[in-house]
Amino acid sequence: MAEETNIPLSHPEAAQAAAAQGNQQVQVPIDAASMETAYSNFFRVTGTTEELVLDFGLHTQMITPTGPEPVKLTQRVVLSFYTAKRLLNALQWAISRHENNFGVLETDPQKRLRNPGSRNML
Repeated sequence: MAEETNIPLSHPEAAQAAAAQGNQQVQVPIDAASMETAYSNFFRVTGTTEELVLDFGLHTQMITPTGPEPVKLTQRVVLSFYTAKRLLNALQWAISRHENNFGVLETDPQKRLRNPGSRNML
């Protein structure tokens, strides 16, 4: 079962307001009623001088008679670089916690194949 963990991500104005009130943490209500879930095993990162663009999709790794099946991009998330950095910190925290509990995640598939006793999966 997945464990839900809320990682505090403060908005700059909320952080300033909290600092003015004596460093109290602000709890922002979250409405997930219309949230959708999508699976992704592929991402592409692009951006502008002000925003980071993350595209997500599915790479089947299937080879057809005409060549590799194209990656189907299905989701795009556009973030300010401030939000992207907070996301980076939250992801680093989550991965570190996972690795502390289950072992190091090897991102190179060739290294995973050479170590069949590894608990880590794709």
